[in-house]
Amino acid sequence: MATTAKDPLAMSTTTAPARGASWLARWEPENEAFWEAEGKARAWKTLIITTASLTMAFITWFVVSALVVRLPQIGFRLTTGQLFWLAAMPGLAGGTLRLVHMFLTPMYGTRHVVAISTASLLLPLIGWTFAVQDTSTPYWVLMVLAFLAGLGGGNFSSFMPSTSLFFPRRLQGTALAIQAGVGNFGVSVVQFITPWVIGFVLVGSLGEPQTMTRGGQQSSVWLQNATMIYVPLVATFALWSWISLKSVPITANFREQFDIFRNGHTWAQTSLYIMTFGAFSGLSATFPLLIRQIYGGLPGAPDALTYAFYGPLVGSVARVLAGPVCDRLGGAKITQFAGIGMVVCAAVLPMTTHPTSMATFPYFVAAMLGLFFFAGVGNASTFKQMPMIFPPRQAGGVIGFTGAIAAYGPFIFGLLFGWSFGTFGSPDPVLYGLAVFFAFNVALNWWLYARRGAKTPC
Repeated sequence: MATTAKDPLAMSTTTAPARGASWLARWEPENEAFWEAEGKARAWKTLIITTASLTMAFITWFVVSALVVRLPQIGFRLTTGQLFWLAAMPGLAGGTLRLVHMFLTPMYGTRHVVAISTASLLLPLIGWTFAVQDTSTPYWVLMVLAFLAGLGGGNFSSFMPSTSLFFPRRLQGTALAIQAGVGNFGVSVVQFITPWVIGFVLVGSLGEPQTMTRGGQQSSVWLQNATMIYVPLVATFALWSWISLKSVPITANFREQFDIFRNGHTWAQTSLYIMTFGAFSGLSATFPLLIRQIYGGLPGAPDALTYAFYGPLVGSVARVLAGPVCDRLGGAKITQFAGIGMVVCAAVLPMTTHPTSMATFPYFVAAMLGLFFFAGVGNASTFKQMPMIFPPRQAGGVIGFTGAIAAYGPFIFGLLFGWSFGTFGSPDPVLYGLAVFFAFNVALNWWLYARRGAKTPC
């Protein structure tokens, strides 16, 4: 069991009975001598391996968002509602599986959790490789595969708590921002690479090409490449994790980890992270479909995937860059800045959602990219706040739980936008609702953490 010094947030000495070769005997990241002698090298090595694996997880989680805009073009007969459901299903799975993953690292350790969960990504990737080649594939099979893609979403809530245990508090903002930001970059990777990689035969491609009809023109595509290309990478990273990773000797059983739910800050931080990562993940999953629904019927309509990848890219880069800033200035101030920016962007967007020509499209994209930018900044700042509020093991649990709830973003956004288009013919009710929710969180963060005299400045 972990022991702590007088400072309840410091992890000065951590030792545990031997549990096998994959478990470290002691871990003292707050001990400067230990950190410089051996802790720093192992922590950064672990961060590199787990970040590479997390990037594959995000790619798998969001690959469905890139596939759904192509399925009707190669002959799948799917309604708009069915397409939004397919885009939403990985979010439902990701959030649910994160509620499981949040408990895993203190129980089974970094090595086992990262290696096995990374290997599990092979199931949806291989499944989609074959499913897209047959337009008679039943809708329920597509839904099952969309749900399995959520395995990638689940991994976040065990990988990030693991990283928080490896680094001292002064570096956790940077480390968590790097891991989550680079991992989030997987969303852009899949949306950027998919239109390119499906256009030619890969070495060892399985199956025949499909005929894609878009804008009245036909072309041959290999949609199976969109998932098959990642299979060898996932297998490699799973093996790398199994061989190279070790586990920090901070342990807790399932029951002990429930103590985080008795702390009101857990729920406040959950609301803040829903604002930031919930919006980032939800908009990442639905951005291509929003472009298609709002601007797809106009002359000169853009290919949704040509622009959609910019949103996750902007948010991911913002998260990485904001991490060191949060370590210097504090998370609460940066969360306040990010929240205000999100309110403004959400309120502006309805001005661009009733186009009569492509003239308003640049403003629509700019407002969306603004949302992604501020959400990315807020993702970094909230994850700086949590380790400052909670002791190490609890901070890991809160990071896992908030990540789990916010991971429902793709599911909730998919349903809300599907309902809004079906009922009102536009996304405006959802956008106005988001502006109100963001404003509530700005007030919450200011009162609890950012104002002068706050009881818990962080």
